[in-house]
Amino acid sequence: MTDAAGGGSPGDAEWLAERFEGARPRLQRIARRILGSAAESDDALQESWLRISRADIAQVSNLEGWLTTVVARVCLDALKWRESRREELTPHDPRRDIVAIASGEGPEEEALLADSIGVALLMLLDTLSPAERVAFVLHDMFDVPFDDIAAIVGRTPEAARQLASRARRRVRGASAGRDVATQRHDELVRAFLQASRSGNFSALLALLDPAATLRVDAAVMAMGGAEYWQNDRLEAGIKGADAVARMFSERARAAQPVLLNGKPGAVWMHDGEVRVAFHFTIVDDRIATIDLVADDTALAQTVVERD
Repeated sequence: MTDAAGGGSPGDAEWLAERFEGARPRLQRIARRILGSAAESDDALQESWLRISRADIAQVSNLEGWLTTVVARVCLDALKWRESRREELTPHDPRRDIVAIASGEGPEEEALLADSIGVALLMLLDTLSPAERVAFVLHDMFDVPFDDIAAIVGRTPEAARQLASRARRRVRGASAGRDVATQRHDELVRAFLQASRSGNFSALLALLDPAATLRVDAAVMAMGGAEYWQNDRLEAGIKGADAVARMFSERARAAQPVLLNGKPGAVWMHDGEVRVAFHFTIVDDRIATIDLVADDTALAQTVVERD
């Protein structure tokens, strides 16, 4: 079989290199979405090319699909290695927050990646298992068939489908069918709650506007808000992303994501009743204000939609 464009055949190293370079933009997008790191994705493509250049492709009938498989497997290995590193660290080791960030990742590359994928989605993807993340990204973002995904993650096609479905529920929650802005804000709120529960301080900072403010109403204070949040300045409001992130780090464990009057938020419930509503004001895909409301009248007038 000769190259349709001329100048090579599938057995030639130069022909294969040209095909790899032609597929590089798509392969790089796949790697970046799976790994959430520009630097790691570049390393993954380099490792993938080393494997591809040494392989016998005589029996490869679908070169594009095969290239995707090789890159995805390398990314899956990288995710497993990252997870093993994270498990080696204690829960309070600050390095846990940055395990997912490759060394050498510059602020420009990180900002570009967050802008292209969405910082909230990046945070949510990081809560998935390696196999779930690969299945979800490949199928939902790149339309890779489950038969191909099954070969990558070492499962049956049905098991691969279940991996993607489970990941989709965790990442998207009840956001399906909502407008783009609401869905994006829902992802952001869910990512914030996840970062709060796990004590991921750097993730909280990434999701907050630099001038973020936490406010509470009198009912929250009457419930013992200052004692729970361990801050006697709570009534006056907590200002600044750093201060707000510290307030939420390893908290909000019982908060459930919901829609409050049609907007993504959260609630704390007790005995089946909403006791505190978390209202989020989001500006330019960052959380600008968090209002904790426990006033009975205000809660009675709030429409709460749960998953």
